[in-house]
Amino acid sequence: MLAATAGLTVSSSGCLRQVRNIVRSDDIQQLSVTITTVPADADRQSVRIARHLEENLTAVGVDVSIDLRSDIEFRRAVLYDHDFEICIGRHPGGADPDFLYEALYSRYIDESGWQNPFGFSNQNIDALLEDQRNAEGDDRRKAVTAMLEAIATEQPFVPICVPEEHRVARTDRFDGWSEGHLATRHGYLGLDPADGVDALRVAHTDARPTENLNPIATDYRHRGTITDLLYDSLATQNGDEAIEPWLAESWEWDGRTVDISLRDGCEFHDGEPLSAEDVKFTYQFLQDTSLGDHDTASPAPLYRGQVDAVKSVDIRHGHRVELTVETSPAVGERALLVPILPAHIWRDRATDVMGPGGPSIAQGTTEAVVTNNVPPIGSGPFQFAGRTEGTQLTLERFDDHFTRRPTVDLPAPTVDECPIEIHPSGDTAAQVVANDDADVTSLPLGPSDIGGVDTSNDVQLLESSSWSFYCLGFNTRDAPFSNYRFRRVLAQLLDKEWLVDEIFHGHARPVATAVTDEWVPESLEWDGRDPETPFLGSEGEVDVRAAKGAFEAAGFRYDDHGRLRVRQ
Repeated sequence: MLAATAGLTVSSSGCLRQVRNIVRSDDIQQLSVTITTVPADADRQSVRIARHLEENLTAVGVDVSIDLRSDIEFRRAVLYDHDFEICIGRHPGGADPDFLYEALYSRYIDESGWQNPFGFSNQNIDALLEDQRNAEGDDRRKAVTAMLEAIATEQPFVPICVPEEHRVARTDRFDGWSEGHLATRHGYLGLDPADGVDALRVAHTDARPTENLNPIATDYRHRGTITDLLYDSLATQNGDEAIEPWLAESWEWDGRTVDISLRDGCEFHDGEPLSAEDVKFTYQFLQDTSLGDHDTASPAPLYRGQVDAVKSVDIRHGHRVELTVETSPAVGERALLVPILPAHIWRDRATDVMGPGGPSIAQGTTEAVVTNNVPPIGSGPFQFAGRTEGTQLTLERFDDHFTRRPTVDLPAPTVDECPIEIHPSGDTAAQVVANDDADVTSLPLGPSDIGGVDTSNDVQLLESSSWSFYCLGFNTRDAPFSNYRFRRVLAQLLDKEWLVDEIFHGHARPVATAVTDEWVPESLEWDGRDPETPFLGSEGEVDVRAAKGAFEAAGFRYDDHGRLRVRQ
């Protein structure tokens, strides 16, 4: 009996090992990741960054595929559907570090738009994001530093670099290019045209504004330049300069309440008067585009962090309105930069939309989100005149705009019209300006286009401050991207210094944190390497042994074939 039992044990032990091996092989597989980005004709730098990461991931035993999508499809996948694992692209950023509240606050984890597309949730960082919103002066700088250092540790996204912004303009037709940032309305207002010049001809490289002019559509809006020209906001900002009154004639802060006096006699482009009612409606609508019809609010996909600061809006009379904010005034002022919408147009767009035809957003799809808003009715210095889809958008001066009043000391439109022609690439747009068929390129040139600009014949290369940045984003809703140790190792597979030299031709600066220079703490200053997640290699080539060691130190394992394993 003992012998029989021993034989049974010996024979069955081999079976048990076989069962365990079957379980292991079925349960643990090579890690496979997908990098979502846009093709080279949309953004050459993004896809080259993706190829760099693909090469280094493959070298360290990860199976990689690249998913190329058009601009609109990319934004819908990342911002609306959250259908990605790793994404690479350009984030709009912001001149104030409070944009990170919108980008990372956990309450926005299931919303659509630029608010927390990464699905990131961290109680400590939530508290730090709130702290910097409420602090003032030196206390706010300390709070921002603590926030940035915590974010750098967690790496919910990896800031790669801030590209230089260069545009081309003709100096024989217009003076004053240096007075306004061309990513804002100020770049197109107050220019001094030469005798006989009555049109500001713009060379643009993105056809989306000819298809859609919805100011809250994140899949069609990158920057709000055209929105700035079509719509007024209570305040305005020229680049990273101070926020100043615009549609508001003046304001006065009393604690966390700002008393705003609107300019008298302002109208929308259709002749309807603009009043405090429209201001109140705008903030209520951006906070909930269903206007209370849904069980939960359906905030607009854009301007979420800004309008979320507004606690209440009270009308004092037709041209005076009071906003109370839940933040410090320095952060609360950003809420004054949203476009003021005509209530008589947008109120009817609070209805639900069912079925295909536009993006489906997590917080509920309304007509306001899917409308192309053509023709747009705003109150801005320019109004819609016409379009040819994919080819041209034409704006014309709004003669009744308040900036044209002799008593108002603000830059005003100085031309009759502003035709915006679409061109296939930055170098083509620059050449059109050089040939005197356009006056300015509206979007920044690509790094490879800058060196080819001929400035010898009444053509000037303009450089502007930049606050947008390239980044690698993780969908932290799912493993292994939910593991901050894994994210930190992936961040160390990007050679940011090499990317700036090789892909951006030196026309960018590598960064360890995604804020403008004045807010970067000493601990995160770039000193030739990333102080938080330095590259594991040199000259763009990963050190395979060091990278594998980093993955193993983070708790991951390799199989006998050098493949990084992951439990399914």
